[in-house]
Amino acid sequence: MLKKFIFAVVLILVLIQFIPLDKTNPKVDEKIALHADKKVMKILKRSCYDCHSNETKWSIYSDIAPLSFEVLNHVNVGRKAINFSEYKKIDKEIKIKRLKRAIQTVNNGMMPLSSYTMFHDEAVLTKEDKKILVDWCESQLKSLGSVISTK
Repeated sequence: MLKKFIFAVVLILVLIQFIPLDKTNPKVDEKIALHADKKVMKILKRSCYDCHSNETKWSIYSDIAPLSFEVLNHVNVGRKAINFSEYKKIDKEIKIKRLKRAIQTVNNGMMPLSSYTMFHDEAVLTKEDKKILVDWCESQLKSLGSVISTK
């Protein structure tokens, strides 16, 4: 009985490797992409862009199911939350909500995800990185005419 169970599990793990996934990076239109200060862009590209842009660097583990399903889901959810490759076309009210949420998630250590930083040490945000990102988000909120309170 145990041998059949192990065989079934192994067979399923092998078969799910053949499920096609749409791991794409839509073309980036520089006219609508985010263009920010070099410090901000460096942090965003290092810690955020794999999930929050159309410039995802698909890691080797993103080809191995079931991890690949989780990685693809994180990228799709991240792009939906805020996609820096399409930053200029995001609706003003949605952008305000997303920037306020970004401040919260950066300040409370929820972003980048621990499951991401586990494999990407370079993505961990330092105290200084967090301050730079929060200051940038607050300046964006001001330019959008929003009250900065993130409560």
